[in-house]
Amino acid sequence: MAKANTVKERLFLYDTTLRDGQQTQGVQFSTPEKHQICAMLDRLGVDYIEGGWPGANPTDSAFFAEAPETRARMAAFGMTKRAGRSAENDDVLAAVVNAGTQSVCLVGKTHDFHVTTALGIELDENVENIRASVKHLVAQGREALFDAEHFFDGYKANAAYALECLRAAHEAGARWIVLCDTNGGTLPVEIGQIVGEVIAAGIPGDHLGIHTHNDTANAVAGSLAAVDAGVRQIQGTLNGLGERCGNANLVTLIPTLLLKEPYRSRYETGVSEEALQGLTQVSRQLDDILNRVPVKQAPYVGASAFAHKAGLHASAILKDPSTYEHVDPGVVGNTRVIPMSNQAGQSNLRRRLAEAGLEVPAGDPALARILDEVKAREDRGYTYDSAQASFEVLARQVLGQMPEFFEVKRYRVTVERRKNKYDQMVSLSEAVVVVKVDGEKRLSVSESMDEAGTDRGPVNALATALAKDLGQYQEAISDMHLVDFKVRITQGGTEAVTRVIIDSEDGAGRRWSTVGVSPNIVDASFEALLDAINWKLLRETQAG
Repeated sequence: MAKANTVKERLFLYDTTLRDGQQTQGVQFSTPEKHQICAMLDRLGVDYIEGGWPGANPTDSAFFAEAPETRARMAAFGMTKRAGRSAENDDVLAAVVNAGTQSVCLVGKTHDFHVTTALGIELDENVENIRASVKHLVAQGREALFDAEHFFDGYKANAAYALECLRAAHEAGARWIVLCDTNGGTLPVEIGQIVGEVIAAGIPGDHLGIHTHNDTANAVAGSLAAVDAGVRQIQGTLNGLGERCGNANLVTLIPTLLLKEPYRSRYETGVSEEALQGLTQVSRQLDDILNRVPVKQAPYVGASAFAHKAGLHASAILKDPSTYEHVDPGVVGNTRVIPMSNQAGQSNLRRRLAEAGLEVPAGDPALARILDEVKAREDRGYTYDSAQASFEVLARQVLGQMPEFFEVKRYRVTVERRKNKYDQMVSLSEAVVVVKVDGEKRLSVSESMDEAGTDRGPVNALATALAKDLGQYQEAISDMHLVDFKVRITQGGTEAVTRVIIDSEDGAGRRWSTVGVSPNIVDASFEALLDAINWKLLRETQAG
């Protein structure tokens, strides 16, 4: 007899990036950015998107005034009614209700200490505020969520009162009662135990959610412990944004739930396998919006999550990736990296050379020469982990397989402040580059000024001048353009070294990265630009 299919339980994902994530120090989303993130979340497949607190600030109010249509349920966040007012006559509560969202999440106190000290009201009055607020939402036809603030600390201090607050919300009709580890200090084993006791006390697990903070680096583990104990809604943020040390990271939780046992077999979410393959892109797109450097060591999606630096590891990976990888990087949209480094062995090196189309036999003395050069350059600040094109150019130079398409004789960049036709002081960058190509010296001059009269900077002027007149190679680089420019200081003080990484793209959809290093940012940029053009010419001449 065939074994019956096991029916999976549904887990609901509630994203609070736009509200709790915005409480991260240094983060402030504009309304267009909130719309962009909302679209990313909807494509990912979360069940709820908490858009913010309407009435609390102009940005959140503007977002709800033009809230996008989403598959996910849009939620507005607010707080339970204030003491001395009815739910119908509390203007703060009214602003949340008037946002018109399907779901409304209200935060309320469940720790007796906070009720008497922070709110300064009687315990019974706080319970009635919770009950009346949730009942008001239900009467408006809204799905009501109650965020039980400081619940775990409150439960440990006075379990009877904390449970009374939960029962008030549940009996008033709350669809979800979310247990919040607001201070982030409750460990996973405590969370699991307390959630079990809450369910035993009469609050059904399929009406419970979990909201953890990462102050002990246990937010993800605490959320999973709550699921194990019976909760069916998980709150978190993209990339773990949030106040202090952040919230539970949905970018880590989602693949864990979909790929790891026992969650994969027991539960299902709204995230499809196809959407999961876009997870790395979503994570990095958020960092791009925030103008942040992505965390390389981020689980699943980090640039180093599947990087195998040690020679022993790389050798094993070539035989079977599962030797040092817990999942296939492709399932989350990430890629395997065998970086060149000062710890690299010949297994790594030959793998990277093969990826560049260079077959060098094992034992060839050239391998040691390339490896020595890479190590020496990394000591000076270079990195080839994310600059494969520069690595290939370097390797070909050592192997004597890199053509000299042109020779740079000299270059100069100037930045001038002067008045424009509107009598405004503006910057103007100008670059002069002299190259020798086809046996002839060619001088190119470029000003970095766009159509609006805005200076686009000295590096842009330099790139334009360098690519302006390369003789017979001019057509080959005509579809090439710079798409990203990253600057890092690799040392501090007076011996600071600047590392520049440039991402380039062409009309064929190829994208490649190059690196330059120098105490002078212009020289570092120029070196990366040279590698970018040489790599492009190498590809075009090989194709020809």
